[in-house]
Amino acid sequence: MLKYIGKRFIYMIITLFVIVTATFFLMQAAPGGPFSGERKLPPEIEANLNEHYGLDKPLFVQYVSYLKSVAMWDFGPSFKYKGQSVNDLINSGFPVSFTLGAEAILLALAFGVLFGVLAALYHNKWQDYTIALASMPMAFIARLSRSSMIEVLNSDYIRTAKAKGLSRPSVTVRHALRNALLPVVTYMGPMAASILTGSFIIESIFGIPGLGAHFVNSITNRDYTVIMGVTVFFSVLLLLCVLIVDVLYGLIDPRIKLSKAKKGA
Repeated sequence: MLKYIGKRFIYMIITLFVIVTATFFLMQAAPGGPFSGERKLPPEIEANLNEHYGLDKPLFVQYVSYLKSVAMWDFGPSFKYKGQSVNDLINSGFPVSFTLGAEAILLALAFGVLFGVLAALYHNKWQDYTIALASMPMAFIARLSRSSMIEVLNSDYIRTAKAKGLSRPSVTVRHALRNALLPVVTYMGPMAASILTGSFIIESIFGIPGLGAHFVNSITNRDYTVIMGVTVFFSVLLLLCVLIVDVLYGLIDPRIKLSKAKKGA
């Protein structure tokens, strides 16, 4: 398992390098600049700002400098938030988004799995049709749990467990639920990263100072360092969530763990 995790970290570094490179050059190719807006600055002031932030240097020099900064987890200063760095904005915004996101994930996961199991146990009955009224993540998890649970409940080893006289709760919880959770775990990885980094719409509507709100404002203000910094931060979080999902796979189903161990040998 440790060897597998080590390989995944190497792949994560390569993936992040590609993401950082693509984000940097896409921002460079975007029309306008961080100091261009409705009110155009005098040329001498804009030139001084470009020199201060190193934007007057050749593109390759800026790129190498940015790579070094990202490697040290330094996303540079914000062009629009005076006296604040991108790291400051992430440090202040992410805890807010994390708190809201963690609550949403716990609610979606707890009720989604519960409703999905109930819908599978009462397949094609009124209990099955009631999940349609749930919110999107909860409803999706419920449908995912339902489909997976139905498939597991129809498998041979569940029939064998029932034939041995095991109670329905025992068959459901001890034998069926564990395997039925694998698709849910797969979905939880990217969903968790997306929710934890902040819902752009929710934070913008309610004026919540989370990471999503900072990202939306940075696009409006053409604050390129914030856009790139939040993108890289989101990518790191997404890759970590995917790695955690892979590790959980091995804990939930030992057969997956063994198969990966053999491949890594």
